[in-house]
Amino acid sequence: MTLHTQDGGRGRAVVAAITAIAALYLLAVLFQLPQRGTAAIVAAASHAEPATEPHPPTHSDTQHAVGGQVASTPGYWMVTPFVLLLGAIAILPLLRSTEHWWDSNLHRFWVAAGLGILTLIYYAVCFGEPMESHWPAHHVVQPSAGWIQWGLCWTVFANAILEEYIPFIALLFSLYVISGGIRIEGDLRANPLTNAAFLGVGSVLASFIGTTGAAMVLIRPLLETNRERRFVQHTVIFFIFAVCNCGGCLLPIGDPPLFLGYLRGVDFTWTLSLWPQWLMVNSLLLVGYILLDRLWFYPHEAAADLRRDVTQVRRLRFQGVGLNGILLAGVVLAVALLAPSKTFPGTDWHPWLYLREVVQLMLVAASLGFGSDPVRRANQFNYHAIVEVAALFSGIFLCMQPALQILAVAGPRLGISTPTAFFWSTGSLSAVLDNAPTYVVFFETAKTVTSSGMDQVAGVAEPLLIAVSLGAVFMGAMTYIGNGPNFMVKAIAEKSGIRMPSFFGYLFCYSAPILLPIFVLLNWWYLH
Repeated sequence: MTLHTQDGGRGRAVVAAITAIAALYLLAVLFQLPQRGTAAIVAAASHAEPATEPHPPTHSDTQHAVGGQVASTPGYWMVTPFVLLLGAIAILPLLRSTEHWWDSNLHRFWVAAGLGILTLIYYAVCFGEPMESHWPAHHVVQPSAGWIQWGLCWTVFANAILEEYIPFIALLFSLYVISGGIRIEGDLRANPLTNAAFLGVGSVLASFIGTTGAAMVLIRPLLETNRERRFVQHTVIFFIFAVCNCGGCLLPIGDPPLFLGYLRGVDFTWTLSLWPQWLMVNSLLLVGYILLDRLWFYPHEAAADLRRDVTQVRRLRFQGVGLNGILLAGVVLAVALLAPSKTFPGTDWHPWLYLREVVQLMLVAASLGFGSDPVRRANQFNYHAIVEVAALFSGIFLCMQPALQILAVAGPRLGISTPTAFFWSTGSLSAVLDNAPTYVVFFETAKTVTSSGMDQVAGVAEPLLIAVSLGAVFMGAMTYIGNGPNFMVKAIAEKSGIRMPSFFGYLFCYSAPILLPIFVLLNWWYLH
């Protein structure tokens, strides 16, 4: 077996690490640890109340009882670490004194992990109330009599890292590395219609191989096609809008929020019913891109660059698709079929806890071990973008726990009851929190809303579920941190020499003026 990355030593280290993880997992299986985790999940699900018609919220509903007690929230000031982390992501790259320091993923990790540790310290020494734990299954953790609440601290860590972060980063890592072994090589004419075709194809692929998979397969040929052009930034941003976010709403595997809905009882094919909204938003993005590029950016390109673009045309050539296409399909099947909360199709067996993630990593090892070395070198494949996501989101998942806990208690009291309210509430928070846990909070909130006469899906009125789903998926495009692939594409573009806007530049110069009018129209047409 040969190992194929731009950095062969690092590739060997990754395969060795995956082999060690698989060996440890097999050892854990011998001691029945994953099986016990799955048994706890199945037992918790069997004791859960069956789905019923939503009812008017009572006092206990709106106060969010935990363990028979009215839940307490962290102090609102505990959102400060999360705000500081967002501020660091937004501001440190702009300051002369910190811009180069911030380029290091190790430094990003220090900031993210440091603020995450502050959050854990708060729960260990300052918070003494019952908490809901979601790992490995739902249960209530009571405070202890000691000065240090190790149980509550562990609960926050388990909810953030073991329940949410590990499946999140395992999926993104698998899609990123495997798709890095696929190369679409060529240099088409970089005119508005060609670039729009990339966006359109990516919007379709995003629902079937995930937004991460589609983004990683198409971003490099898009950048190669546009290498003769001077103005490329807007093309990458529209790529983030369409391929990294708005294209992924047709299947649960397209975007993490929809997958969490699938695990909560939403039918696998229900999201296909969102095709009118998918078609409307992505069509408007394509039309908007063509008009913006045709009327402004393309006419301002230098004539010499456009002539060079025409003379250097090369037809597209596909490499690495045979092996890595199969491996990507394997990742999709692992995500769809190996959820421990569901039985494997045709059997009564519940997959073991973390088997899904281990299978995904083994598929990565197969891609690195048997894929084409020249393809990865031609793609200039490296781990910088995925390490950046892993470093920052390790802190984001920890720091956002107080905010999510506050929302879980206060959400039902906010008076959110209409599709419009759910769409904008879910979307606004999905832009600054990760969209997957935000989806879960409003999914559960929607269950408390009276909805007589409306069709129900997994205990939620269908119009409200549509609003929550669209808000989480579409508005993940509003900021770089709304969805994991946003950061990856930004990092790849910057490594290719494209100067991407800052956090606030992206928000105020692109996403707000372009996306908000589309979302307002979507709301008026489908959700009013």
